[in-house]
Amino acid sequence: MAPTVAVIAPGAMGAAVGRRLAVNGVRVLTVLEGRGPESARRAAEAGMVPVELEALTGADIILSIVPPGSAHELAERLLPVLARAEAKPLYADCNAINPQTVKRVEAVVTAAYTPFVDAGIIGGPPAVDGRYTPVFYASGDAAPRLARLNDYGLDVRPIEGGVGAASALKMCYAGLTKGTTAVATAVMLAAVRAGVDKHLHAELAASQPSALKRAEVRIPDMLPKAYRWVAEMEEIAAFLGPPGGDGMFEGAARLYERMAADQAGGGAEVEALLGFLGMGTPSTE
Repeated sequence: MAPTVAVIAPGAMGAAVGRRLAVNGVRVLTVLEGRGPESARRAAEAGMVPVELEALTGADIILSIVPPGSAHELAERLLPVLARAEAKPLYADCNAINPQTVKRVEAVVTAAYTPFVDAGIIGGPPAVDGRYTPVFYASGDAAPRLARLNDYGLDVRPIEGGVGAASALKMCYAGLTKGTTAVATAVMLAAVRAGVDKHLHAELAASQPSALKRAEVRIPDMLPKAYRWVAEMEEIAAFLGPPGGDGMFEGAARLYERMAADQAGGGAEVEALLGFLGMGTPSTE
């Protein structure tokens, strides 16, 4: 029999995961308290059932899919509900947080005698047509239990190493992908400011076409998500520490913070970036 799964919250990733499970016969619960109309729309389109917090005790599995800065807060919020539950759901933290943070979340969840899985999602939201599925790497003693969702449209891969291993893998992967996007963003903006953007674009097209093509995909994709990437960069910075990071990812966090503010406040730098990539008005300097 298909499990009942609670997905919190119905953001872009959570709603897409909920939809994938729902079309494969899973009853998917979610919580809309504190969420806006856009979240309610996504949840409805995904076939997710809105419930109150207390009703989450009827789920077999809870998937926490929230911005990194909200992962611990959600666990604290659910602690009284989990403590009162007679049948404990499996709690999977699927957020982009570092191993130290995920262990803090684990401590909250297991205080309610609830089984816990450390999970890291690598990839974008599951495609509506089913042709693309991200990977849920899962670690901890209960990780094999999360793998039952492989029968319902997800790709869950348990790995060794205990709680913290999946989060460490996610930090390393995101550090490479989102970190290089930050580098490309900073360099392209510098080229625009210096008036050499057309020359840099031409050189990249000639000698680094794959890097330019990645930027053409990743930078426009990053812009509406930049506000969410700030906390993720801070989690990566804490994971790497001074020996491995030396301030790089704190800098990336501030860059994404600035890009989010720029987009909300008029978009001069956003316009410059898109112009560099040939997706807006190019610089005339």
